Amino acid sequence: MHIKPWLPAKRISRSVGFWLLAVTLLALFASTSAFSPLLVVYQHRWGFSPTMLTTIFAVYALGLLVALLTVGGLSDYVGRRPVLAGALIVEAASMVVFLTADGVGLLLVARILQGLGIGAAIGCIGAGLLDLQPSPTSRLGSLLNSAAPAAGLGLGALGSGVLVQYAPAPTMLVFALLVAVFLVLTVAVFFLPEPVTPRPGAWASLRPQVAVPSQARRGFLAIMPCLVATWAITGFYLSLVPSLAVGVLHIGSHLVGALALTTFYGAGTVASLLSRTLAPNRVMTVGCVALAAGTSLTLLALVGPSTPLFFLGTALAGAGWGSSLLGSFGALAALAGPTERAKLFASVYVVSYIAFGVPAVAAGLVIPSLGLRATTMWYGAAVIALALLAVLIAAVRGRTAKTTAAALTEALAADSPSGAAKAAP
Repeated sequence: MHIKPWLPAKRISRSVGFWLLAVTLLALFASTSAFSPLLVVYQHRWGFSPTMLTTIFAVYALGLLVALLTVGGLSDYVGRRPVLAGALIVEAASMVVFLTADGVGLLLVARILQGLGIGAAIGCIGAGLLDLQPSPTSRLGSLLNSAAPAAGLGLGALGSGVLVQYAPAPTMLVFALLVAVFLVLTVAVFFLPEPVTPRPGAWASLRPQVAVPSQARRGFLAIMPCLVATWAITGFYLSLVPSLAVGVLHIGSHLVGALALTTFYGAGTVASLLSRTLAPNRVMTVGCVALAAGTSLTLLALVGPSTPLFFLGTALAGAGWGSSLLGSFGALAALAGPTERAKLFASVYVVSYIAFGVPAVAAGLVIPSLGLRATTMWYGAAVIALALLAVLIAAVRGRTAKTTAAALTEALAADSPSGAAKAAP
């Protein structure tokens, strides 16, 4: 029997494959936040404007959206392994471009490539974590879909901040390390168990589309304000916080700006772990309340300015972010079958990364006229409003569900023999 040379004869177990996917997701998001502490370094070196700074940050979202709209659901047809391997190769290539960047042009190219690689990978990994989790009713896949990105963003920012502050050639060393990581992961992917049987329709699936399974649409729309709030605050921290640390809080150390990011995403990881056994809708609602409260404290700290209050608000907002993300993933995970999961998660990430990139670019456009502090206030107020809207929608849906359940119980009681006997004169 002929075996294709790129397909190893022996696979790793489902449990090992599950954790390999989680580590890969963590590494991908670590590479995203590793760039953030370097933005101020590049701006100082090449003298570009705040608008260009946020553009360099946000073109990543453009590449990611292109990938999601084209290959986001491809792994449902050709399998998880080939899509993920290709995505990791693109991601490694983006790190090489970062290594050789000598101006804004190559930074833009590297960020677009990075977005393409991560966009191709995250829908595939999100579905794969559900495919390989210990049991169909397990919540571990949903937990890692939210906790691994949060942990990766925190670790990437901290590691990059340490290298920027203390290591030689900081704009090269971090990317050299990431090239090695992604090449090792690319090889490891070929040993993954394949939960998807290839089927026709792969070419048709490349046609740009945002597809949410019909049974998931109502729930998807209800959760959208939560998704937008959580990813808009992510864009805020990754694009503006390093500049806020220098321009508003007057902190010169690159490590402190990175520590703010680590505090945010570290709190999000802890909150995800602590709330993993609770009902998804409840976790999402409580998370949105914490997100609104934490963002309010963060804005208040910038008025002072107060660095301790800023970190307190950051920690609370991060806990809300992690809980909201976990709750929304958990609520959405149950809405699609195995052959629809990658497409659903691709759609989730389309909404998420529009919210991630567009507000950051808008902020960069208005900073020259409004100033960094005032722009941040408006940005934060929008996040607070969206988080509270998500809480309101959840409360209305919960009340409607209780009313419907009560009416159904009454109807069943009336139809039962005992109920009919009680109703008789």
